[in-house]
Amino acid sequence: MIIREAIVADIPTLQIIRNSVKENTLSDPSLVPDSDVEDYIFNRGRGWVAIMNDTIVGFAIISLQDNNVWALFVLPEMAQKGVGKALHQKMLDWYFACTKATLWLSTDPGTRAEKFYRKAGWHAVGYYGKNEIKFEMEYNQWLINNNL
Repeated sequence: MIIREAIVADIPTLQIIRNSVKENTLSDPSLVPDSDVEDYIFNRGRGWVAIMNDTIVGFAIISLQDNNVWALFVLPEMAQKGVGKALHQKMLDWYFACTKATLWLSTDPGTRAEKFYRKAGWHAVGYYGKNEIKFEMEYNQWLINNNL
């Protein structure tokens, strides 16, 4: 698996991956236009893609401006193959190299994503939006998780 920074040409594939997931689905895919994806990757933070066999199989986008994981999605057929874990590690390492500010994300309850984030050391702190679970990762917790 290769992880590299996302580029503009990746955005159509990121949209396909985002809209292929079976959990945490968008009620209306038009709510996330390509221009928003580009803004988050290049202005608000950074994005990465995971590539296997010359195919993008997952992506992660983090907003330094909003202290938020904006996206972490993997093709359904690539679930539980280490793609999400590798992308998660890459984006958190980058984020905490830039700032020590607490990072947050939200996800639907009862999903694989919820289990993934709990296992990765995120702490549920309440609810956000339409009854999504809000998780936080503090700098010191990230250090502990990485034995630093």
